[in-house]
Amino acid sequence: MSALFDNLQVLFQGLALGSIYALVALGFVLIIRATNVVNFAQGDFAMLGAYAIVTFLVGLQLPYVVSIILALLVMAVFGMLFNLGVYYPLRNRSFLPVIISTLGASIFLQNTVLAVFGPQPKPLDKILNIDGIQVGGVFLDSQYLVILVVTLFAVAFQYFFFEHTLLGKKLQATSQDKDMARLLGIPVATMIAITFIYSAALGGLAGILVAPILFVSIGLGSIIALKAFAATIIGGFGDVTGAIVGGLLLGVIESFAAYYISVPYKDAYAFLALFLFLLLRPQGIFGERVSEKA
Repeated sequence: MSALFDNLQVLFQGLALGSIYALVALGFVLIIRATNVVNFAQGDFAMLGAYAIVTFLVGLQLPYVVSIILALLVMAVFGMLFNLGVYYPLRNRSFLPVIISTLGASIFLQNTVLAVFGPQPKPLDKILNIDGIQVGGVFLDSQYLVILVVTLFAVAFQYFFFEHTLLGKKLQATSQDKDMARLLGIPVATMIAITFIYSAALGGLAGILVAPILFVSIGLGSIIALKAFAATIIGGFGDVTGAIVGGLLLGVIESFAAYYISVPYKDAYAFLALFLFLLLRPQGIFGERVSEKA
């Protein structure tokens, strides 16, 4: 019975950790579908969201809920500026200059945050003012519960938004075929800008949720971004459902491997899982095999 509770405890923590990867992976996928390029600054959106909540909550002493709302608004504005400054000027170029531009933006953002906030990691209190609840032999940490609930809500909202609203359908049409969407009168540039805004908000939300668990630091977004990108490949490159499932699966694999094998090497297990998927199922869980002519 004790072993069962231990495994449930590890599963709970793995799902919560995987939820963070899933949120960032969703941001990756949305940008990939809208622009056909990978935004390598997506992890830095999580870092900026974490520093934004620290600024409002700790620096300005605002209530937690108000700080979260303001931090998400800041990230939404930043997403619009990122689109205008990083993607839009290169929108008619090939994918390589845009990818290099996002890498440059990532380096710039990290160094800017380092200059403004300094190198010292910053702690953050939990969103709920309780440690957690005990269910049988499993302790449910309050912050992990918040992560799971918020992620579930975010996924449900995204499904409703994309499937049952006119704006969501326009965004889907733009991601599937920009030329056809333009012929149908859909403002493609505006749809892509909205995608960047939403993607930045998702990344910022992930940073806000994980900040109380990890110290807020410059490197916060980098490791999350690497694992989230691995999750997009495992789930099926460019597939929304795959990003969610891939993120959750990666979190569970990492947690169980750390528990049963070794904690110091826990970051390596995600990339070992990625290697195995690339070897055995390169198209990912929900991806379709694409054959090429010789």
